[in-house]
Amino acid sequence: MAVVTQFVVVREGVEKMTFTSKKEADAFDKMLDIADNLIPFLLESPLALDDSQCEQLAFYMAKQKDALTGLLKGASPVVASSKPLAVKKPAKKVSDKES
Repeated sequence: MAVVTQFVVVREGVEKMTFTSKKEADAFDKMLDIADNLIPFLLESPLALDDSQCEQLAFYMAKQKDALTGLLKGASPVVASSKPLAVKKPAKKVSDKES
């Protein structure tokens, strides 16, 4: 018989997620804390968001907290590109000897 250690994230008596490492469970719990704090902030915005949209946006922002923090500090956004970047070759110079 194997012994399995599990870390369960519980919110308001509801089991949200089960993890095999404490680090992952703590990260998920922190993400839920951030989302819970963002919901009232978003509800106060002038946007016409219903509760479901507000919750979805809060969870998205919480999951993307590192990128969002960088943006709020003035960093340029990192955009994933589906196409590889085209590399332009410099134009060949015509020297005086060739003319």
